[in-house]
Amino acid sequence: MTKINIMLVDDEERFLSTTKKLLERKGYTVQTASSGIQALEKLKNHHIQVVILDVKMPGMDGIATLKKIKRDFPLIEVIMLTGHGTVESAVEGVKLGAANYLVKPADIDDISQKIQEAFAKRQTIGVQTDKRKQYFKKLRMQLGVGLLAAFMLPYAAFFAYFQIQFSSTLKDTGRLNLEALSNSKKNTIDLFLQERVVNIFSLFHSVDFSLNPSQNKMHHYLQDLRQVNDAFIDVGFLNPKGIQTGYAGPFPYLQGKNYSNEIWFKTLLDQERHYYISDIYLGFRKKPHFTIAVRQIIDGNPYIMRSTLDPDKFYMFLRSISRGKDVESAIINKEGLYQIVDPDRGELLGKSEYIPSQTIESGVKEINNNGDPVLIGYAWLKETPWALIVRQPLNIAHAGMYQSRRVMTIILALVFFCIAAGIWFANGRLLRNVQVAAEKSEELKHQLFHASKLASVGELATGVAHEINNPLAIIVATSGVVRDMLDPEFNVNPSPEEIIKEIDIIDSAAFRARTITRQLLAFGRKNESKLTPCNVNEVLDDVMSGLKEREFKVADIEVLREYDPGLPEIMLDHDQIRQVFLNLINNAGDAISGPGKITITTNRNDRDIQITIKDTGKGMSAEQLSEIFNPFFTTKEVGKGTGLGLSVSLNIIESLGGAIDVQSLEGAGSLFMISLPIRRA
Repeated sequence: MTKINIMLVDDEERFLSTTKKLLERKGYTVQTASSGIQALEKLKNHHIQVVILDVKMPGMDGIATLKKIKRDFPLIEVIMLTGHGTVESAVEGVKLGAANYLVKPADIDDISQKIQEAFAKRQTIGVQTDKRKQYFKKLRMQLGVGLLAAFMLPYAAFFAYFQIQFSSTLKDTGRLNLEALSNSKKNTIDLFLQERVVNIFSLFHSVDFSLNPSQNKMHHYLQDLRQVNDAFIDVGFLNPKGIQTGYAGPFPYLQGKNYSNEIWFKTLLDQERHYYISDIYLGFRKKPHFTIAVRQIIDGNPYIMRSTLDPDKFYMFLRSISRGKDVESAIINKEGLYQIVDPDRGELLGKSEYIPSQTIESGVKEINNNGDPVLIGYAWLKETPWALIVRQPLNIAHAGMYQSRRVMTIILALVFFCIAAGIWFANGRLLRNVQVAAEKSEELKHQLFHASKLASVGELATGVAHEINNPLAIIVATSGVVRDMLDPEFNVNPSPEEIIKEIDIIDSAAFRARTITRQLLAFGRKNESKLTPCNVNEVLDDVMSGLKEREFKVADIEVLREYDPGLPEIMLDHDQIRQVFLNLINNAGDAISGPGKITITTNRNDRDIQITIKDTGKGMSAEQLSEIFNPFFTTKEVGKGTGLGLSVSLNIIESLGGAIDVQSLEGAGSLFMISLPIRRA
């Protein structure tokens, strides 16, 4: 015998000591406790499998202790121990989850038997628990992998899409950034040139301006210009003939020079705009410079104030507004000659290897420079026909985007692993909760099984007593009448004919009682069904043929058969399914008073064959519908029904893997639909 650890809980010390010794002789390991509180404390420190618990104890009684044991130690089986006066409490304990109960004084063999039964139950549950654990372990792995796969596939697709989209838009983004930089710097350069034009034009409006400025005045003008910007080299004033009548700067020999043949002078006089910005040129001084000249009409004659600017200072300004790593900027004219350039890139008035289109205001192009791809952005200035050229190696131009991609990839990877870990742990936790719920559900099922057994027995006993008592009462009353007939004192006619009538009543009541007991036995039997291939249409025809069909015809009840001729044969117990059909058809006929109709329909779907029996009888109320499958419930008149037909029919159909559905409305008839599986699981 397997060693079983048990605990006795009782407030009677003598019972504890005596019972402990007897149980230990039978091979049990026994712990004792004299109260519910002490028992709960000991259960924390001992591996106990079965507890024998007294119902009536001071302080915490047996029922309260049972509840705590079932809550804190659900794997322990409990047997309630009670006196005759507290059997109801023991039964209540069984409903709450106790395995069984014993009534004091209990024989030690009875106690041992109950312990073995409880332990066997727990062993069965333990095996089921182990299988359940293995199942959930496998399910946890399969579901976890499945969820991860289901998550990873769209995630991988998204990641691939992200990489493709990134690669396809990377160049566009670099181009847009470089083009935006080109336009921004272009606007800054245009503003710089506009400011220089305004600086020179403002000399015409000085307070002491004159058409014959003195040398001192010209030096004052140059000083004002240089205070504004140190790119100004000199300043000169030209009369309408192009003679520089006033000059201040490092080249005094330019005083009196005639500029009438210079391109910038001619262009300024011919154009509508009142100022002109020249290209870089050498001029009289033989040094690269460019001129900004403004025209002012005085007394109908054009006078010009001009200044030359240092390209090196302009270059420093260009570098000061550069933004971006390894960005080189240069300015070229329409012919592609450098106006401003980094000395490492080229020289002033040198030829640029790239000349942008003059028809497009700005743009970006990728070129190859000694095997290295380079992005070149350009933007044409508004103030002068120069193009700003911005160069940046491709890997530098896209460095920010590559960095963004690396950051996004790392973030997406972290998010992926976090979500994957979350899914894995959430899946594990969820399945653990489901496993616990399944174990509790199994435990609850056992408890409900005990409770339902008690309730069913009580309900069944009540129904049997009621149904059997009626014919017994008739038998007793009728036998009393016969006895009175044979007693001369009552002066009742004791003729054989009258006595036979009374005996017939007794026979009828006895046969009714026999019918009830037979149906009760059929209701309770769990015999194996004898399954053979059956055609439902043929079974229905067998039920309706002969006497039953004639009975309905006499009662003015029309029977319509709407069969599906293509029904396959299915595995059924012919006698049992015939009994079900007969019960339902009889009920349909009994529900009709006067002329009526019964419609029997068969059809099928992918899984089931459906048999519908519909009548035009009196129907049933919602309350009656909820009771019709309960044993001994009937809607028929007293003496016409036992109330077991539908209960038996339901048991048969469910044993065949099918179901019965009912629809009914008072005054409008009833419909019973049986569903039978084509293939049994």
